[in-house]
Amino acid sequence: MQMSGNTILITGGGSGIGEALAHRFHDLGNTVIIAGRRMEALEKAIGQRPRMHALTLDIESAEGVASFAKRLITEFPAVNVLVNNAGIMRFEALDRFRDLSDAEATVTTNLLGPIRLTNALVEHLAGQSNAAIINVSSGLAFVPLVAAPTYSATKAAIHSYTVTMREALEGKVEVIELVPPAVQTDLTPGQATRPGYLPLEEFIDEVMSLFQERPTPREILVERVGFQRNAEAEHRFDASVKTLNEAARKAREAV
Repeated sequence: MQMSGNTILITGGGSGIGEALAHRFHDLGNTVIIAGRRMEALEKAIGQRPRMHALTLDIESAEGVASFAKRLITEFPAVNVLVNNAGIMRFEALDRFRDLSDAEATVTTNLLGPIRLTNALVEHLAGQSNAAIINVSSGLAFVPLVAAPTYSATKAAIHSYTVTMREALEGKVEVIELVPPAVQTDLTPGQATRPGYLPLEEFIDEVMSLFQERPTPREILVERVGFQRNAEAEHRFDASVKTLNEAARKAREAV
């Protein structure tokens, strides 16, 4: 992936990993467009940075995604990199009957959203030089969190979708998967200060160094996420499920 001179769209760019990526890519000389639901949060993330722009996007709406894509291409025809980062994480209990609105919203935002947006932009991207799509999955795609079953499932689906997308777009668009471990962000209540989670700045430092490797890795894997990514290949999947979920439970209880 070319590291400068791009026009990059980052969904969920108003906070957390999306905001941090936006700042780092902007620092490298890229034009960056951040998208999200709340313009106030997007403008705060931009601050006084030139060549950084904000567009509102309702990732849950099929019609909203389609109209957003048309507006994006009209206003920023040079866009050549898409970062599918927007996502939500909700805790759910599987051992009792429950309202499925959280599960349905998670599937719509985390899975249908990236599928719809990529579909709307793929032909445009394929016609651009140095085009790339970066899909943000999660270590939970490989070792799931029992407390967040739908989130884990959507991230496993994003991993699979990314693999097939990479094959389908070979020679046209570079396809990269970014796989975060548990990072200190506001994804869930209390997570930004949760003990044992990777500080955001440390995570982004390692991520950006990996992006600058040549060739760019197909999967951006910080050292911390190897425990999850390699669990099945190293024949320790069942033990890793127990270890991760026990550690996550203790971390949540500590705050």
